[in-house]
Amino acid sequence: MIETENLRPDQMAFNAQGLVPCIVQDASTRDVLMMAWMNAQALSLTLEQRSMWFYSRSRQELWHKGETSGNVQELVELRYDCDADTLLALVNPAGPACHTGNATCFYRTFE
Repeated sequence: MIETENLRPDQMAFNAQGLVPCIVQDASTRDVLMMAWMNAQALSLTLEQRSMWFYSRSRQELWHKGETSGNVQELVELRYDCDADTLLALVNPAGPACHTGNATCFYRTFE
């Protein structure tokens, strides 16, 4: 059962770096597309614009998914776990999620 609560983005249990992991899943197929980090600003922008925003740890900046590639992810629903320390975004992707061109970042397996 899915519950709706009035949790504000700043009430998430961010880690010491001010980030929470966000698992991104295709709303139609339920395929897991990717995992990326969000800070409070990325979370707020995602909720306001209904399009996915993340925080790049390597570049130390916000990034809008698909801004340069066109492979945007329209937010359908955003869930958080029981501890409010992980997000699950259900999205409608406009193209591949992975920078390699694969539909999902999880396209490899161990032997």
